[in-house]
Amino acid sequence: MYIKAMILAVAVALGAAGGAQAQDTGSGDAAAYCIKKGGVVQTRIPEFGTNGGNPLVLAHKAEFCQFTSSKDGSQINVLLSTLFTPKPSLAALAYYGQVQLGSCNGNPASCYCTLLGGSDLFGGINASGGGWVLDSDPNDVLETCMFPDMSSIDSWGLAYHSVGTIRGKDLAKVLRYGNPY
Repeated sequence: MYIKAMILAVAVALGAAGGAQAQDTGSGDAAAYCIKKGGVVQTRIPEFGTNGGNPLVLAHKAEFCQFTSSKDGSQINVLLSTLFTPKPSLAALAYYGQVQLGSCNGNPASCYCTLLGGSDLFGGINASGGGWVLDSDPNDVLETCMFPDMSSIDSWGLAYHSVGTIRGKDLAKVLRYGNPY
């Protein structure tokens, strides 16, 4: 009896959490918000092995908002749900916090993402590569820092912002969750 009650409680809690997330980030409203703020909505698919000739397409897909600077052509990508939520997210807090870059070996943006508590690695540290591939262009691979709360901003955008460089657009002007610092 106790085990059944625990299973039911967990299922209800998970169902409530899933419902709250869906309600909080309605993708139609989030997409319209992205466009209104000057972004472009992109559907991306996670793939492992993008450095080879035959990548493994993984489950799920995600919608990102890409902002491109008219001045220098730089870009920043943010998960639609991260952009649209009025609640705090780890990705938004990382962006606002501008934590100083640490020192590590390899890709500096990927290292920075890890130092912040996120990950942009597909299959760990290896030469196979991986990332979020644009559904309409298999050569457009996004390296995005995914946090445990499922929020995400691209790794290079976070790394550049940590030293005060804005890529694409200053997300402080478009994230619905305001800067708490």
